[in-house]
Order: sequence, then structure tokens, then C-alpha cells
Amino acid sequence: MQYRRFGQQDWKSSALGFGCMRLPTIGGDRSAIDEPEATRMLHDAIDHGVNYLDTAYSYHGGNSERFLSRALKGGYREKIKLATKLPCWLVKASKDFVKYLDEQLQKLQTGHIDFYLLHGLNAERWPQMRDLGVLAWAEQAMADGRIRHLGFSFHDELKVFKEILDAYDKWTFCQIQYNYMD
Repeated sequence: MQYRRFGQQDWKSSALGFGCMRLPTIGGDRSAIDEPEATRMLHDAIDHGVNYLDTAYSYHGGNSERFLSRALKGGYREKIKLATKLPCWLVKASKDFVKYLDEQLQKLQTGHIDFYLLHGLNAERWPQMRDLGVLAWAEQAMADGRIRHLGFSFHDELKVFKEILDAYDKWTFCQIQYNYMD
């Protein structure tokens, strides 16, 4: 496995991460993860050097995080850095930041999230998150150790990207959709 320095962190990420949005399922039901097969795939990836896993609150009908809590037992959690995402579209009040993070920590059965992203920021969601105080809240969650690093995933135009990037000088990372077809 090849590894790359992760920004200014003292950690190197595997060149390939493991995304948990499209795990194998049973009977065409996206929420019904084929746990034996998905666990086999995940363990094989980690055993061969993958050290970055990405999931989100909404993946597999909310079951991806629950699946990972089971699949990462037996020492696998300690071998990886885990990323998950705040479901920004569900946030209606600042108290929801705590509600969703606490729920995710419980679903994942972990004491901290290594990389926490504000999910799917765009021209509509960013002002709402900003005005509800997401950055101050995230600073507190990082200070108390529930979040190690803060980032965002992004789906919009360059102008909006620059606005979000310039709003906070402590972003650790940004996840942008990039694939051959785009």
C-alpha cells in the first residue's frame, strides 16, 4: 500500500480509503447490509494497509455507522482513522449539532471521531450552519476530544467553496466529489 502525508498532520493516509456508502446489500434493500460480505471486504482492506474509512449518518439508511461499530471490533478500530459526517440538511437548531454527534458516537461505539465533516455544504446549507454557530460548536467538540479534526464535504460552485474555505482557518480537510465521469 502506498501512503500519503495527510496535509499538515503527523499521519500518513493510505492512498486508497474505504468508503462505506455502497456496501454489499441483501435483496436490493439499500439499508440491509450484507454484513458477512461487507465485514470480509473491510477486514481484507485494513489487513492490506487501508487506514482511512469514510461513512456518514445517512449511508445505508443510517445503518453504515452501526455496521462499522460491529465490523471494527477485535482491534480493527485502532488500525484506522474514521471519518463520518454531520447530516447538515437535518439540522434545524444549534442543539442538533450535539444531538447528531452524540447519536453517531453511540452508533459507532467509539469515544471520538477522527475526521468529522459537515456533510454536503453548498450555497443553501453553509449560511444556515454558519449562522447556527457550527464552527464554535465544533471547536468545543474538538477541545473535549469528541472530534479530532474538522472538515467538510462540498457540492457546489467555486465561489461558494472559497467562501466556506475562507470562513475558517482551521479546516483540516475538504472532501470533494471527484470521479472519471465528472
